[in-house]
Amino acid sequence: MAGQQFQYDDSGNTFFYFLTSFVGLIVIPATYYLWPRDQNAEQLRLKSLRRVHGRCLWYRLRLMKSQQSIVPTLKKAALLFGWAVFLLLAYKVSKLDREYQEYNPFEVLNLDPGASPSEIKKQYRVLSLKYHPDKGGDEAAFMRIAKAYAAKSPSAAQPSGSALHFLCLFLHFSVCDFFLQGTWWYRSIRYSGDQILINTTQLFMHFMYKTPNMNMKRLAMVLTAAFEFDPRSNKEATIRPTDNIEVPQLIRELGNINVKKKEPPFCYPYSLKARVLVLAHLARMDVSEELEEDQRFVVRKSPALLQEMINVGCQLTMMANSRGGFRAPRLVTIENCMKLTQMTVQGLQESKSPLLQLPHFEEEHLRYCISKKYKVRSLQDLVSLKDSDRRSMLRFLGEEKYDEVMAVLGSFPHLTMDTKLQVLDDEDSNNITAGSIVTVTVTLTRKRMSDMFEKEQDSTSCPGEEASTEEAQADASKTKTKVWQNKNKGAKKAAKSKKKKLTKKKATPAPVKAKQANGNVAGNVSVAPAVTPEDDDDASDKGSESDEGEANKDSPSERDEDSDKQSDTEVDEMAGDDEEEWEALQQSIQRRERALLETKSKVTHPVYSLYFPEEKQEWWWLYIADRREQTLVSMPYHVCTLKDTEEVELKFPAPPKTGNYQYSVILRSDSYLGLDQIKPLKLEVHEAKAMLDNHPQWDIPDTEEEDEEQEDSDGIEESEDDDEDND
Repeated sequence: MAGQQFQYDDSGNTFFYFLTSFVGLIVIPATYYLWPRDQNAEQLRLKSLRRVHGRCLWYRLRLMKSQQSIVPTLKKAALLFGWAVFLLLAYKVSKLDREYQEYNPFEVLNLDPGASPSEIKKQYRVLSLKYHPDKGGDEAAFMRIAKAYAAKSPSAAQPSGSALHFLCLFLHFSVCDFFLQGTWWYRSIRYSGDQILINTTQLFMHFMYKTPNMNMKRLAMVLTAAFEFDPRSNKEATIRPTDNIEVPQLIRELGNINVKKKEPPFCYPYSLKARVLVLAHLARMDVSEELEEDQRFVVRKSPALLQEMINVGCQLTMMANSRGGFRAPRLVTIENCMKLTQMTVQGLQESKSPLLQLPHFEEEHLRYCISKKYKVRSLQDLVSLKDSDRRSMLRFLGEEKYDEVMAVLGSFPHLTMDTKLQVLDDEDSNNITAGSIVTVTVTLTRKRMSDMFEKEQDSTSCPGEEASTEEAQADASKTKTKVWQNKNKGAKKAAKSKKKKLTKKKATPAPVKAKQANGNVAGNVSVAPAVTPEDDDDASDKGSESDEGEANKDSPSERDEDSDKQSDTEVDEMAGDDEEEWEALQQSIQRRERALLETKSKVTHPVYSLYFPEEKQEWWWLYIADRREQTLVSMPYHVCTLKDTEEVELKFPAPPKTGNYQYSVILRSDSYLGLDQIKPLKLEVHEAKAMLDNHPQWDIPDTEEEDEEQEDSDGIEESEDDDEDND
């Protein structure tokens, strides 16, 4: 373009500037995100968890991994190498001679900046004939002329060495970028947002629709048929040659697997192997070292797959609610998914006692707990025992093991659940009408089981007070009249009749209530003492004045004033209630906005699990169900951020028919057995208010219109009379 000036880099120094910048853009963010964190912090964290979680499988694996892993060392070496390259390039760039010379091809060709291409070509021919080396011209001048002509003629331009460098680098990174984008796209079309294979999600949907009422055995078969366990779909899954020997041996030991079932994909080798490994994990059976690694892989994947099954069940339920004639999974199917998650994390079968989640507890020890003396069948029963009874019951444990059991039990969660039922964005939030959107606000508070121990100790730490109260009760019982000391019935009746007569004859003045300015009652005025003879006349005068005051109070004007005051107070009270509801609504809206903007960590509390191969965090499911109809009322909410207190809103449409409904708010753990909670929820549905076609404030009576017209006409006549008078 005319008027533009270019500067060419024949030495290729600009390439080093570009390369230095490019390497810096890679090395600096990579160091921030990939540099290994302080291993001492992780070691300190594991050391703090050792007393409680020292026997857990995940803890021992994490400890071994942190001691044997060389990945942090390799990351550090790669990042240090990148920094060395970056510093070397920066040093080279600092030593380059930067020459900035203004170069104008038109000046070399002796042309004006606005010369046309034909003029440039003609001038080049003239100057080349003059300065060509074959005709005795200056070779350096001819090279400058050829370069200037090449700059203004794109067809004659040749790429320089630096341009070739840029071109090679561009092609290299273009190919790498294309490869990375292709890999990402291939992975994204195979996996869902929760990193579950889409084929697995479709498999779950097919079988949950086919079998709405799914028992635990069928559920385990569908779970282990996931494509995550198929080596053709997932490279992490493996099929070993020794599986043909070891898997049939495990099947014989388990004895409850239907091998002859030919329904695909349950009959496929990968599905059968995964099912055997899951059932062996639930039975806490020992497997060979070769199968142990595969078992850990299957068990590690199972909670996420079961969560996907719950999501699929919720989707089918919503589709059934929105369409007619669509089969939805039963409530028992979704709850079995939750129970199987608990069983997988703890490595326990469904029929086993929750006490087996504790260390050093075996099947033969349960007979001490379920005896007639203690009747301990759950974790809550064990917590509620007195310390002396607990030590006596667990006498089969030594002192050290007993302390470890109590430390583990004290780390278990103890949750309290408070519910609040309301209809948001409605005039009467407590009135539930047919078809309205009901909001149940559930406040979850998490404490440790050790807090329950402390409460028990506090309640039993004051035996002196209990003894004093017992003595007081004994004294009170002694002072009670004996049976033979009671009077006869006739005497009682006579006394009662006398009391009645006295109360009738006795004149008791009504208490006078003093009213404040706002109409509220301030308090009762006490009755005056007996009047002396000297004050009798004054009292009579005061009495006459009071009689006159009472007579005046009974006048219609004062009654109207009292009614106006009362109506004003009612209006003020209604306005105050409206302000309170408005403030509560604004607070709930702000709380929801903060919840949307705030990103909470899903790291809550580590789960105590003896046989789970990975560190698991405490998460919960919260939902509302109709247990009589075996249906979900609200979709399960996965509470993943509960550390101390969490507030969750569950919404569902009210039934279309009026009446009383009995629902249940259910809280289930995804990690522990025996800690689920169920709270009843009563719902009284009223008939919806009819919509008004014409609001009363827009209905203007005919008399008002006539009065307005009459006033207008009177005003016009008066104005005309005034004009005549002025004339």
